Amino acid sequence: MAEITASMVKELREKTDAPMMECKKALTEAAGDPARAEEILRVKLGNRASKAAARVTAEGAIGIHIAADGKLGAILEVNCETDFVAKNEEFLALVKKSAELAATQAPADVAALSLLPLGEGTVEFARAALVGKIGENMSLRRFQRIEARGRLHFYIHGGAKIGVLLDLIGGDDRLGKDVAMHIAASRPKSLDASGIDAALIDSERRIAIEKAKEAGKPEAMLEKIAEGAVQKFLKEVTLLGQVFVKDDKQTIAQLLQQENASVAAFALYVVGEGIEKKTSDFAAEVAAQAAAAQKQAG
Repeated sequence: MAEITASMVKELREKTDAPMMECKKALTEAAGDPARAEEILRVKLGNRASKAAARVTAEGAIGIHIAADGKLGAILEVNCETDFVAKNEEFLALVKKSAELAATQAPADVAALSLLPLGEGTVEFARAALVGKIGENMSLRRFQRIEARGRLHFYIHGGAKIGVLLDLIGGDDRLGKDVAMHIAASRPKSLDASGIDAALIDSERRIAIEKAKEAGKPEAMLEKIAEGAVQKFLKEVTLLGQVFVKDDKQTIAQLLQQENASVAAFALYVVGEGIEKKTSDFAAEVAAQAAAAQKQAG
């Protein structure tokens, strides 16, 4: 039997917000497999064990560049240590210029983007110089470049914390903004069911079956119940299946059909998504921000 360590219990608790003893029991039942243990907690505790995706703590900003003809664009994320620096004008200028270079120069990856000419040197030179000036680490994390089949639209929310780049075929600027805004608010995982990882679907199916068993549902009904749960899940996580945030009487698919338009592609970036920031007390963070401000002023 796998040993269940205190650190394993702690990590699962931080990820799910479930009680400590429930985490230990789930890990024991899952033979130490954290992914399976999380599934077990979801069966027992429902949405209380699903907060991991919302735990976005790293700082930074999203940059978006779209060519004048709306046919070429890029979305990019640059991270830093504090929200204070994320609002710094020089930091935001680096984000903006890096997004433009990602769109116009088509680098293969972040490493290639870092080597592109910028100012008196390269993007990497500009980043390192700004780190030295402000005294806080920064990193170019990711970007996505889109050559549009239709026309590109964008939406930036929350002080550049959430960004959406949308390739819309047909429609107009109003529709483009509405759909991009919806994506930022509802955070779909993909355009339709074909873009959802089969492992996620399998997980939802298993969870639904286990919940149904615990509720005493007949064996003959389990597959039907599981299929219904999967379809509900797909409606919630796919753009076309989601209910439009500005009109709960229609889905995005229905909205697009009404406007004789379609979505070719979209990219959604949330600052710090998937990155866990080290915890610190408020006083320490304020002191760090004050020191950074003083160094920059000097």
